[in-house]
Amino acid sequence: MSQLGVVFLLAIATILITPLAERLKLPYPVLITVFGLILAVIPNSVVPALKLEPDLILPLVLPPLLYAATQRSSWRSFLANARPILLLAVALVFVSTAVVAAVASALMPGLPLAGAIALGAIVAAPDAAAATSVANRLNLPRRLVALIEGEGLFNDVTALTLYQVAVAGVVTGSFSALRVGGLFVFSAVAATVIGLLVGVLSRYLLRWLPTATLQSGLSLLVPFVSYVAADRLEASGVLAVLATGFYLGHFAADPDDAEGRLQSRSFWEVVELLVTGFAFGLIGLELTEVLPQLRHHLLHPLIDAGIVCVVVIGVRIGWMLFAGLLSRTRERIRTSAGAEPSGVRSWRESAVLAWSGMRGVVTVATALALPLDFPQRANILLIAFAVILVTLVLQGLTLPALVRVLGVQASSEKQRRAQRQIVGAAAKAALRRLQELTDSGDVPPELYDRLQSWYQAVLNRMRAGEDRDDDPELARRLAMRHELIGLEAELLSAARRSVLEARQQGADPEAADHVLRRLDLRAIQRG
Repeated sequence: MSQLGVVFLLAIATILITPLAERLKLPYPVLITVFGLILAVIPNSVVPALKLEPDLILPLVLPPLLYAATQRSSWRSFLANARPILLLAVALVFVSTAVVAAVASALMPGLPLAGAIALGAIVAAPDAAAATSVANRLNLPRRLVALIEGEGLFNDVTALTLYQVAVAGVVTGSFSALRVGGLFVFSAVAATVIGLLVGVLSRYLLRWLPTATLQSGLSLLVPFVSYVAADRLEASGVLAVLATGFYLGHFAADPDDAEGRLQSRSFWEVVELLVTGFAFGLIGLELTEVLPQLRHHLLHPLIDAGIVCVVVIGVRIGWMLFAGLLSRTRERIRTSAGAEPSGVRSWRESAVLAWSGMRGVVTVATALALPLDFPQRANILLIAFAVILVTLVLQGLTLPALVRVLGVQASSEKQRRAQRQIVGAAAKAALRRLQELTDSGDVPPELYDRLQSWYQAVLNRMRAGEDRDDDPELARRLAMRHELIGLEAELLSAARRSVLEARQQGADPEAADHVLRRLDLRAIQRG
């Protein structure tokens, strides 16, 4: 099998493992990592090791994953949770790096301080892809999902900045805390400016492109352009991608481009799935790079790795015990004053957050990117992979059970209430537009009466605060509407079958595809 064959094997495994993970109610990155481990123990004559340049792993994997995550989130959501997110993404990363560096200095004689800090930065940040894939499948309260996603998105900025300064300190022989602070500020400011500039330019280009296909193609390139542009200026490529993604998500949405929105969502779901599968499969495969270097003295490094794993998990738990207590106290004060809850509200939620620190692709990429002559590089690689496997497999497999035992799940009634509020606002907007069109003479009176009665019925149902209204007339209309939707679905299915048969029997493929596309869009609209 060639290396390209291994890549295709990971892609196929990702597609097949994902539904299996859903049935088992497990995060699919965990199972893909286990699959990578299985491939790693197969002889290289059957499954060759992937030879990737370490410097290319982050630029190839991170931009699409981060950009896809920003499309699911929003800038407003980040601002609403900015304080707890920054405590996790900045303060906790600094604390984790410092504690791991202190422990590594004691365990690994001869490792310089900057090298120990580099190790701390490598294992300090939970992975964005792992965190979001886990959070989105556990039916957690939206507040917790926002915290987990926000931490996963922004902690890489802190960890990678610390990592770059520490590695440079080992290479040059000098390490300065002042340099860390200065580079962190420059990296954040420059990356934000670059990301916004790329976002503004991309916004105008996306509007200029005439088809959804071209827009999707450009959107795939945008995060890479943002990342590389910032990285070339020694700014944070991660933060640049986040700035671009949040800007486009907030300002570039066209409310009338339904086709483009549907196609873009499906396109990015496929990209995210395949890139995530490749990244976590790579984690398992890359073990073949580590173990041969330590085969003659493996016991002591394994003990060191186990200690660091305990420290990494323990620091996060200790942080959540302390910070969670402060956060819950603050939330009780805010909610008693009438404010909306935004952070951690109970010790159960703190426990879920404490156990959500899975490491992943950033840890493996930064570990592999260490210079070949870096002090104790093989030991650092083993520790990094041990932290990944322990946090991803142990925590990833047990987190669903922990969530169920603690009962930390989203309230279905709150979700329905939020949806009703949005539907109600949409119905009001539709009624206002209908009145404007009627006043200008563009809508016949009989059509106005039908549309106005339907949207008013929707509003009445939302105001009643129920999923179904007790009004018999409204119930009759809803039943009729559902019956009409089902009937039209049957008619559209028959029409599509006819078009496909005509295409197979020699009809003009372009004409048939055009008609089929219109029928598909109609089916999506009615569904």
